[in-house]
Amino acid sequence: MLTFIGLGLFDECDISLKGLEAVREADLVYAEFYTSYLMGTNLEKMEELYGKKVFLLSREDVEQHPDWLNKARDRKLCFLTGGDTMVSTTHVDLRLRAERLGIETHLIHGASIASAVSGLTGLQNYHFGKSASIPHPYESRRGTKVISETPYDIIKQNLELGLHTLVFLDIDKEKGYMTINTALELLLEVEEQRKEGVMHGAAAVGIARAGSESPVIKADYAEKLKDFDFGEPLHILVIPGKLHFLEAEALVKLAGGPIGFMKKVE
Repeated sequence: MLTFIGLGLFDECDISLKGLEAVREADLVYAEFYTSYLMGTNLEKMEELYGKKVFLLSREDVEQHPDWLNKARDRKLCFLTGGDTMVSTTHVDLRLRAERLGIETHLIHGASIASAVSGLTGLQNYHFGKSASIPHPYESRRGTKVISETPYDIIKQNLELGLHTLVFLDIDKEKGYMTINTALELLLEVEEQRKEGVMHGAAAVGIARAGSESPVIKADYAEKLKDFDFGEPLHILVIPGKLHFLEAEALVKLAGGPIGFMKKVE
């Protein structure tokens, strides 16, 4: 049996009681932290709470060579991830692989950044469109910096529909955790090249360390927000579309947004 367990947003204590019980009853416990990471803890603290050894899996272990799945044929395995367990398509694919092998699977959900963002910012979850992810730029064979324009296009499509965009920021083993500041700089670079008015004068909201005792939530216009100090990771970004008057008030009063946001109401 294979049980997928979402660990929540920030530290080892965010796991649900149901999840903790499943971990303690498991024969083997695996985890991956390349799709998300609990910044308020580490493996040692997790193992101390769980009373179990946690085996950390790489991207290759999960996506390309999940041979460890076979151990779930006759033993109880737990697979731990940050946030909610099925937000990432990688985890859906892994569950399907297990089912094809005849392995019974179960889900124990955890707090997700997708829902936490709505609670922290006051932006209503049914006003969000397709989410976007901003990868770190890479260097072409000619030595020039290549910036993905896909996030810009997704934001543009959502704004045309009046919808908010949740923008996930890259976690790279070598380049580290992308910040809100870098993400906005990249979007504004694409704006400078294309001049389509998507980011010029756009509202933006940054959230840092959601789930911790002192998260930072700050709203402003994109050009100004890129200079705000959000502190340590993890960071996530929202580009709001049309605002309900309650959303606008929340961004002004709860996220320190400019009073001009009140003019963006539907």
